[in-house]
Amino acid sequence: ERSITCDDSSSIQRLSCDNGAISVQSALYGGGGRHICSEGRSPQQIANTEYSLTGFNCHSNRCDGKRVCEFNPADVRSFDPCEGIATYLETNYTCIPASQSSLNEYGQVIFVYGADYGRRDHTTCSYRRPASQIENVYLSTTTGEKIEKIEDCNGKNSCTIQARNSVFGDPCVGTFKYLEVAYTCECE
Repeated sequence: ERSITCDDSSSIQRLSCDNGAISVQSALYGGGGRHICSEGRSPQQIANTEYSLTGFNCHSNRCDGKRVCEFNPADVRSFDPCEGIATYLETNYTCIPASQSSLNEYGQVIFVYGADYGRRDHTTCSYRRPASQIENVYLSTTTGEKIEKIEDCNGKNSCTIQARNSVFGDPCVGTFKYLEVAYTCECE
């Protein structure tokens, strides 16, 4: 799979796998090319077609292992090596098939060490969401019996959790929320 996203304040790069998990193979940031991200740009911003893309892999940790990963390219770069020209982020990734048998085969089980239901940033799970549903951040349910439901996954080879207000409560009405679970696979 390949995703190209223009680097501006409103663009969101979205990587997704219908079945399995994301594995980022390469990520390149740069500019050049009169046709990529040139719409609405000044002639000066697209004049330099010799500017090459540079390796940029810092978001593999952010996306690897997830089914969907969304972010603004500006959130993952520490500086703009192409200041003044139209830039973009090109990400190449594969979808690794999900396989429960690999957990059974190696005798591993789930150990949950943290969970959060709410919203902690503006980019996660924001694709096609109205701004009003993603503007409130730092709202979550992180303790109590509702989060303990996730700990019921401990010791299992696989586990399905419904990320819904009816399960975890609604820490902020009107805000679109998501479930983050931190876990490891350990030997039985």
